[in-house]
Amino acid sequence: MAVLSTSERINGYTVQNLIKANHYTETYRVVDGDNRPFFLKLFILNNLPSKLMNEETKTVREIEYCRVLKHRNIVSHVADGTLEKESGSYQYYLTNYFSGQVLADRLATGGPMSEEEAIAVFRAVLTGLQYMHSQATPLCHNDITPANIVLNDAMNGEAVIIDLGHTCTPCAGIAEFDTNDLDVLYHAKETMVGIFDQQTDIFSACAVLYAMLTGSAPWELDIAATGDYKERFKEMWQYRQSHPLQMPEGAGNKVKDLLQNGLALKASDRFKSVNDVLAVVDDKQPEGGEQGGKRTDSGRGNMGDGGKGQGAQDGDDDLPIEIRRGGGNGFADIAGMQELKDYLTQKVIFMIENKEIAEQYRITPPNGMLLYGPPGCGKTFFAEKFAEETKFNFMLVKSSDIGSSLVHGTEAKIQKLFAKAEKNSPIVICFDEFDALVPIRGAHGSEYQSGEVNEFLAQMNNCAKKGIFIIATSNRPDKIDPAILRTGRIDKQVFVPLPDMEARKEMFKMYLAKRPTTEDINIDEYAAKTEGYIASDIAFIVNDAAMTAAFTRKPISHELMCTSLNNIQPSLQKEVIEEYSQIQKKMNGIQRRAVVQGL
Repeated sequence: MAVLSTSERINGYTVQNLIKANHYTETYRVVDGDNRPFFLKLFILNNLPSKLMNEETKTVREIEYCRVLKHRNIVSHVADGTLEKESGSYQYYLTNYFSGQVLADRLATGGPMSEEEAIAVFRAVLTGLQYMHSQATPLCHNDITPANIVLNDAMNGEAVIIDLGHTCTPCAGIAEFDTNDLDVLYHAKETMVGIFDQQTDIFSACAVLYAMLTGSAPWELDIAATGDYKERFKEMWQYRQSHPLQMPEGAGNKVKDLLQNGLALKASDRFKSVNDVLAVVDDKQPEGGEQGGKRTDSGRGNMGDGGKGQGAQDGDDDLPIEIRRGGGNGFADIAGMQELKDYLTQKVIFMIENKEIAEQYRITPPNGMLLYGPPGCGKTFFAEKFAEETKFNFMLVKSSDIGSSLVHGTEAKIQKLFAKAEKNSPIVICFDEFDALVPIRGAHGSEYQSGEVNEFLAQMNNCAKKGIFIIATSNRPDKIDPAILRTGRIDKQVFVPLPDMEARKEMFKMYLAKRPTTEDINIDEYAAKTEGYIASDIAFIVNDAAMTAAFTRKPISHELMCTSLNNIQPSLQKEVIEEYSQIQKKMNGIQRRAVVQGL
């Protein structure tokens, strides 16, 4: 029976549900007074192994370590305290809660990552480890695996190291934690005899890199997850000795260098510090020359394009905007919303793809469209999938991409933007949060942007003839200068609504696909319970349940889904939804006036 009950309050936090437990710890999801979620880890002092307690301070070591670690790539300490109950004495600490995927879940559902994706996650993990290792009293994580790395949505998918349950100072033969729950697939040989240090952390990180590139651990072997760690590792070690490491198919020189020197069987042949690993990742010579291990010739990776890689910048201007080349699944990746997809296929895509027919019937091809509606309904995602459906290239532009502190600097960047797009036509330019780029001229606070709006007007005139299709997204379309919305600039205004019942069903199917689930999953029930929820809410619900399941190494169950549904309220209040209904009516009026008056 859990120590804490649902709805119990602890120092201003309310317990929502138990996530996982063992005989001396329990982890809960809690919320504060503003309904913001956190993790709470509770230590049952009566059952706590003595080596996990700092006898001088009478504080659980894990809590002390978490207090001092303040880094963007490491789970963050929020608060801690003590608790006295009739059942005994307890200590606890809270950390930030993540909206995103556990890396293990991402690999299970999405398969291996591209080299670029994997290196980005790897580098974030290394940066977190570098910070831990460089403390005045060095700390090691000791349990770097795909199950302990989260791709945090709040940080654009950047990796964060979680679960400090095995963190300690370097161990030279006697581990200060329970080793029996460690995954032998991701640990170095010396951990078998109680050595846990910076080098073993690096081995584990490199093993995770291998898993990201291939979908499996470096030496994948079916070994029982329970029992004595040393006995389990003997089996692992025998297998490694008889099976040379196989490099991922198509691995570039950089990846080979990282894996050969990170996963060498002998510690003397491996990287000695995180700095040495980062030197290879960043194509730099390690300080002091070669690192202790053997080295291979480190190139710039298997890029095949002069080192730029797919989606790299052209190098002919100073715009930090990537271009994604045509391809992808298009509308097939969008759950539900069939009416909207049919409308765009008939009214927009058909004319784009059949210019001869449009010319024969003297139909002006569409120049662009505005996708507007409540936040979180997938407008930018829809724009990306629209580009894939048309097989056009895609460019996502935010206000920060073209901002400039120089006089007329933004106008110059707008010119360069459209010139770059024309070079890469046919292309879709998606302007995110368009109301911030082209506010109504003369409105209070927008006087300085009149020149920029005028430049947009000039560049957007009949740009379809140059192979450019514009998609603007906005939560506040009524703040956009009306001249932008005239025929020949933004021809269509399309309201992206809240997902209906069928769309919500498809979203739950899509987000649960390829994830381990139990047979009692009931998509119809979840869709019925989420009326008024936006796409990002539904994704969050599934990810929340998946994260809990990943922590416990169990499939996603109906019970977990219901718990997440109960914990997560819709992002949009009814008043906001009604406000967007009024905005839609207003925009319909603007569109009609634009056609009649030719604004």
